[in-house]
Amino acid sequence: MKPYLKLARHDGNRTLFDLVEMSVISTYCGEPFHLHAEGLRGTGKTTIMRAARDILPPIKRIKGCIYNCDPQAPHCPMHRDLTPTEIEAIGVEEIPMPFLEISHSAKVGTVAGSIDLAKITDQNHPQAALLPGIIPQAHRGIIFIDEINRLADTSPEITDILLDVMGNKPGRLQIEEAGLPVVEISITVSVWAASNPDEEPGPLEEVRRQLSDRFDMVYYMGRPGSVEVVSQMLQNSRAMKTGINQEELESANQEYRQRIIEMAARYAEADVPDFVRNFIARVYVKHNLESLRAVEAIQQGAILHSILKKRNQVTVADVIEMIPLGLKHRVDGDTLVKIMNSLESRSPKESILSLRDKREKGKTGRESNEELFEPGARRLRDISRSELIATEKALNPSDF
Repeated sequence: MKPYLKLARHDGNRTLFDLVEMSVISTYCGEPFHLHAEGLRGTGKTTIMRAARDILPPIKRIKGCIYNCDPQAPHCPMHRDLTPTEIEAIGVEEIPMPFLEISHSAKVGTVAGSIDLAKITDQNHPQAALLPGIIPQAHRGIIFIDEINRLADTSPEITDILLDVMGNKPGRLQIEEAGLPVVEISITVSVWAASNPDEEPGPLEEVRRQLSDRFDMVYYMGRPGSVEVVSQMLQNSRAMKTGINQEELESANQEYRQRIIEMAARYAEADVPDFVRNFIARVYVKHNLESLRAVEAIQQGAILHSILKKRNQVTVADVIEMIPLGLKHRVDGDTLVKIMNSLESRSPKESILSLRDKREKGKTGRESNEELFEPGARRLRDISRSELIATEKALNPSDF
C-alpha cells in the first residue's frame, strides 16, 4: 500500500485529506466523525482512507482488553464495574488506534459479536462466552467500508447495526446470542466509507437514506486537473516501486501523529463563538432544513477545520467550507445551490460584521441582512454604473 505521506495532493482530493485528518483528531478525543467519499473508480478515495492508518496516533487501554477499554472510563462487560485500584492491578498498555474493515462477505456475528467457540469447546473448562465482533473491537478507532452503497443493498441486517452505532455519539451496540444474556455497550467509532454512485445499486441516499444521513460529511472525489500533477503522481508511483527509506518514513509518520495529538488537545478545549453558532442556526431555520444532525455535523466540522488550518477560533469561513459537505447528501441539488448562493453573496468578513452589528444594535427580531433594508431597496454594489448615472440625472436634471 502507498504510504499516506507520499500520496499526491491536488484540488480534486485535498478536501478528503483534510476530512480524514479531522476525523482522526475527533476520534482521538472520543467523538466520532463519520465520512463518506464518493467518486468514480480509480480516483484514489479508498487508497487515501486505507493509507491513513499510517498516521493514526496510539491509544491507551486496559491491558489485554479486546474492547479497547479506556482505563479512565471502562465500558466493557469485564471491566466497567472495576475500581481504579483493580484496573491498576491489571495494568495499562499502548496500542495503535484501531483500523478495521467490514467486508461484503461479513456476517452479523462477525460484525457485532457471537459465541466464543474456543471457550465453549474447551475440554477442561468449557464456558459460554461472548466473542466481540469488528465493531466493538474498533472502539476508539476507525471502521472502513468500501462500496457502502452495495453493502446497504445486500446486507440490511448489518446496515441496521450501523444505524444504531452511528445514530448517536457515542453509539450503541446490542449483541444477542442464544444461551447468553443480551449485552449492550456504548461504542465510540468513526465510520469511513467509499462508493461510486454511478455504479449499481446507485447513490447511497437512494439505496438507504437513513444510513446516508448518519454520515457527518460526504465528499465527491475529483480528478487531478493539470499535467504537472499527474506527472508528479506517476513519478511518485515509480519511485515507490524502486524503494522507500522506511526509517525516514516512520520518522515523518511519528511527527505527523504527534501533530494530531496536539491538535486533538486543542479540539478538546475549543468552542464556537455565539455569532458563528447563530450563523449556523440561521441557515437551518431560513432554509427549512430537515435534519438537526446536519447542523450538528457542520458545527463539529467547522471546529475541526479551524484547528486543522491553525486558526485561533472558528470563523464563518470554516462554516461555509463545511456546509456543502454536510448538506450534499441531505438536501436536493437545487436547495443546496440556493443555500450556497445566499452565502456567497457576502464575504465571510461582511457576514461576521453584519451579525455583530445587528447584535450590538439590538435588532434581534430580523432574520437576515436583507431585512435591514426597506422592501424593494437595493444595495449600491448591486446597481450597475449606468443605472446610477440615470438615477442621478433623474434626481438632479439641472446638473447635467
